[in-house]
Amino acid sequence: MTSLLILIPLFSVMVLNLPSRTMMRRFAFWLSLTLAASQVCLAAFFGTGLWSSPLDIYGSFFRFNLAVDNLSRIMLLSVGIVVLTAILVGRETIKDENQHFNFTNLMLLVLAGMNGVVTTVDVFSLYVFMEITAVASFVLIALQKERDALEASFKYIVFSALASVMMLSAIALLLMTSGGTGFAGISQSLKSLPANPLTLLAMGLFVCGLFIKGGAMPFHGWLPDAYSAAPAPVSILLAGIVTKTLGIYTLIRIAGFVLGPNYALNSILLLIGALSIVAGALAALGQKDFKRMLAYSSISQVGYIVIGLGCGTPLGIFGAVFHLFNHSVFKSLLFANSAAVESQTGTRNMERLGGLAERMPRTGATSIIGFLSAAGIPPLAGFWSKTIIVVALWQAGFRAYSSVAVMAGAITLAYFLSMQHRVFFGKIKEELKSVKEANFNLLLPALFLAAITVGVGILFPFVHDTFITSFFR
Repeated sequence: MTSLLILIPLFSVMVLNLPSRTMMRRFAFWLSLTLAASQVCLAAFFGTGLWSSPLDIYGSFFRFNLAVDNLSRIMLLSVGIVVLTAILVGRETIKDENQHFNFTNLMLLVLAGMNGVVTTVDVFSLYVFMEITAVASFVLIALQKERDALEASFKYIVFSALASVMMLSAIALLLMTSGGTGFAGISQSLKSLPANPLTLLAMGLFVCGLFIKGGAMPFHGWLPDAYSAAPAPVSILLAGIVTKTLGIYTLIRIAGFVLGPNYALNSILLLIGALSIVAGALAALGQKDFKRMLAYSSISQVGYIVIGLGCGTPLGIFGAVFHLFNHSVFKSLLFANSAAVESQTGTRNMERLGGLAERMPRTGATSIIGFLSAAGIPPLAGFWSKTIIVVALWQAGFRAYSSVAVMAGAITLAYFLSMQHRVFFGKIKEELKSVKEANFNLLLPALFLAAITVGVGILFPFVHDTFITSFFR
């Protein structure tokens, strides 16, 4: 069953590009939409027993092993939600028929690649799927061949190539020291030889590569340009799930489930997480471009995930995973709102906007839900995940980092209030009085994501009783 998550999207790409390509164009959108929606339903309503046995498989070099546990299931759900959102937004914002068809094909490749990343159980297969996702993402950023997008794509390629060199070197060292590349085999090797310098070097290189892929500070040089210059649906895809899957999920998997407790690594994660939280939030304060502010906000929110992981306790790791899911939802929501504003007004410059809540009330309302969740305001979903991270840090004795996480929430609230005021509040400008509410394909995903944010927040006791306990089994 698990392999179908990869094989069906790949097979769909082949079918769409058969000689009858003209006829297939009519079905491309609906096919991709159906696959993403099906994944959301399967991941949300069916447990891990549907997919495969738990993650206890010993992978070996060039052996293709897949499995799904609770962490993988959360990621499959997040991937499905964000891809579904990006496909709907792409339907409205990419007008050229050829570009839209190419966009759909690349989205299916990204879907297959990310599904492979979150279900594989060895580092070599993980690397292969990461590269599939990354290459498709490079092309998606530059899809419309605009100068800024081409430059951003090139920066992403350069940084990603550096990360790939680090990760391939790490895989080679792990093969030498562990005799294989399976997660379980590496974990046992580390337990039997905890001070092996080659293994420690390998894991250090691998983690540095993941920091680059995830865009954590100070490895973030490519991220603001890529998020802001990419087409609207691609920004949703990148910010919502691609960097979270390639960098942050993999970091959680390796640090939390393969390496196990490690004081040195946890100290690095805490430091990187705190730096990302504060620096990303401060950088977001000074932005005028709607999408660029959201890009720096993403760096700050990634910091919360990393600092929760660095806590090293089960509660901290769960908080990191929960915030990863919440971030995927509310950041996709905010980028979808950015797409709606740009589509209706023709600009992302917040200095030229204002009073849009009068003309775009639904977009304005969903934007409020998104930024309040990002700032950790109750009872929305983001409040619970941030609270769990803060409590986990405090209980583990990292009270300084816990205080940083709390105080940075005030900065987050400040820049989002500034954004909301400059875009949606105040007196509407004369040139914007003819603006209308966004079209259905832009409004539907925003309402869908806002409903998830509100629903998960209000129903958190149910989520806790039915899901959190199973996560710790």
